Parts: sequence; C-alpha cells; structure tokens
Amino acid sequence: MLDGKKTIARKIFADTLKELANTGSKDPIQVFERAIENIKPNMEVRPKRIGGGVYQIPIEVTPKRQLMLAFRWILLAARDKKGSPIYKRLAQELLDAANQTGTAMKKKEDTHKMAAANKAFAHYARF
Repeated sequence: MLDGKKTIARKIFADTLKELANTGSKDPIQVFERAIENIKPNMEVRPKRIGGGVYQIPIEVTPKRQLMLAFRWILLAARDKKGSPIYKRLAQELLDAANQTGTAMKKKEDTHKMAAANKAFAHYARF
C-alpha cells in the first residue's frame, strides 16, 4: 500500500490472485503462502560499533520481521520490473518465489550468504 490507498492495494491483490489462477495454479492462496514461506530469511546482519570499528553481526530474525522482510522484498522485486501492470508483475514474482527463483529469492540468498560470511563476528552479538 502506498500513501494509505487501501482500496487500490486490495484491488491489486485481488487481480494478482486472479492472475495466479489464470496461470494454471489450482489454489492461488496456497501459491502466495508458499512464496512467503520460501522468501522468509532466517539470519541477517546488523552493524554494531565495537571499539573503533563497525562489525556486521549475524543475528536471527524474529518471525514478525521475517514476514515483513518477505513482503517488502517481493513488492520491491515486482516494482522494479517494468512493462506490464503491477498485478501481473506481482503474480509473476509470487510464482517465481513459490518455485524458489526470482529476484526476491536472490535477495534472501544474498542475506544468508552475508550472514555466513560474517559468522566470525557472531560472538559480538551478546555485547
């Protein structure tokens, strides 16, 4: 939803579900839920200043933030694509996420790679 336009957001989501049904999926709600589950990140990095340096500390993501990040990444990936209506772009991104491909899935993988790369600084998380 942009600028508090709830009716427009609801119409876009309804059109997205119709588009998912037209692409051959039996249950568009199930595709949506599977896409969200696939995109949820388990780990992320947070900057923390210790001494004179700033370290990227890997931390676990709370369930509420996991959901928020999944929604955010799917919407940003859909908005970055150009050339078709937003409901078609969103439907395509949801299908990609349900199949574990696409831009939002790449964002999740990049986040996990960054957390794994900075695992050496995990002991700073308790400070």
